[in-house]
Amino acid sequence: MAEYKLPDVGEGLTEAEIVAWKVKVGDVIAVNDVVVEIETAKSLVELPSPYAGTVTALLVAEGETVQVGTPIIAVGTPDLEIDLSNPAASGGGEGESLVGRNKAEGGVTRRARKVASGAAAAAAQTQASFEPGPAPVVEVEDPGPAVPATSAATAPAAVRALAKPPVRKLAKDLGVDLASCAASGPLGTVTRADVEAAASATPVVEEVAQRPSRNPRGDERETREPIKGVRKMMGQAMVQSAFTVPHVTEWVTVDVTPTMQLVERLRAHRELRDVKVSPLLVLAKAVLLAARRTPEINSFWDEVAGEVVFKHYVNLGIAAATPRGLVVPNVKDAQDLSLADLARALTDLTVTAREGRTQPGEMSGGTFTITNVGPFGVDGGTPIINPGESAILCFGAIKKQPWVVSSGGTDEIVVRQVCTLALSFDHRHIDGEKGSRFLADVAAIMADPASALLF
Repeated sequence: MAEYKLPDVGEGLTEAEIVAWKVKVGDVIAVNDVVVEIETAKSLVELPSPYAGTVTALLVAEGETVQVGTPIIAVGTPDLEIDLSNPAASGGGEGESLVGRNKAEGGVTRRARKVASGAAAAAAQTQASFEPGPAPVVEVEDPGPAVPATSAATAPAAVRALAKPPVRKLAKDLGVDLASCAASGPLGTVTRADVEAAASATPVVEEVAQRPSRNPRGDERETREPIKGVRKMMGQAMVQSAFTVPHVTEWVTVDVTPTMQLVERLRAHRELRDVKVSPLLVLAKAVLLAARRTPEINSFWDEVAGEVVFKHYVNLGIAAATPRGLVVPNVKDAQDLSLADLARALTDLTVTAREGRTQPGEMSGGTFTITNVGPFGVDGGTPIINPGESAILCFGAIKKQPWVVSSGGTDEIVVRQVCTLALSFDHRHIDGEKGSRFLADVAAIMADPASALLF
């Protein structure tokens, strides 16, 4: 029987949550069949199986968070037991692809080890499945006359309650003794549901139960959600950036009526009919052009090396809000894309992010970020710089407002479409002059898209 251990799906992630199983016990699977969907600190990922055979056990329940290297599913064959240790825990096959790596080469067949029958055999096999290395095959001898157990190895008390680390922590937090829980999980393990059931069975103090409720609806006054996955990573990144990078934010209000007129014309253009054309596309192109004139915006302060790293490429990040938290996937080498290709890349990026399918590699290596708060009707903000970058641009809502327009030497107030741009930058190596120049260049293109020809 092969145990598939949770692999590191990228960038040194140490844990993941089991979101949904795609198979059940008894299903026959082939190599590369998707067996489970997990959530890491960065994204949702579907894991393919490196083994073929019959699913014999799902070792981790949905909703549980486990460490890399933890067995999550057991796959066996009806005729032969083969030791196929997964390299994710053993350390073998580093750098190889996940699918099919370190498959057995003429797999070694383990001889069955005979042990005493009854409870001792069951305890030995159960305990062995939670020890490092391949699980031994246990063959039960024909039972003889019942003899009282005398050795520590056969005493049931020698086997402690089996539970995953997150379940043990939950039991500790709730004050539940794992030994008192009815184990309903695979191989006699105690699950989260077992611990919660044991906790709910604990007698409630009478005076608390008789306390009058101030909530007439009778439902809970508070709801707690665990901080995990994408939301946890986002929180850590924002704290790191906010308290290590000296932020400066500058604002500019722009008449973007010409940009809106350009968007309408582009939507009718033959090469852009099949892609989404929006003001964000024009802003993205403006950022790429303005970064040429102010390369410091696309650089990075390397504290360890004591250097400022100037990047001659732009991996343009777009902050996207998802039900699981904020993610910032980026368009690789955006400076080389045509307007049509950039439009397709932005569309694919945002759709994938909102579906929760962004992969870790799509969120790494960003050099500059745009956060678009306009769809929420917000005028602007003071965005926090994404770690590893030096600046972020906030794109506010475009609204009709009164605006002073000069024509023929006279001024008049007319209704124009106006928005606010806010740029936060790292003041350690981007001074006010460079930050202001970049923001002014972006604003100039948004106010007059034809001026892009000057860059």
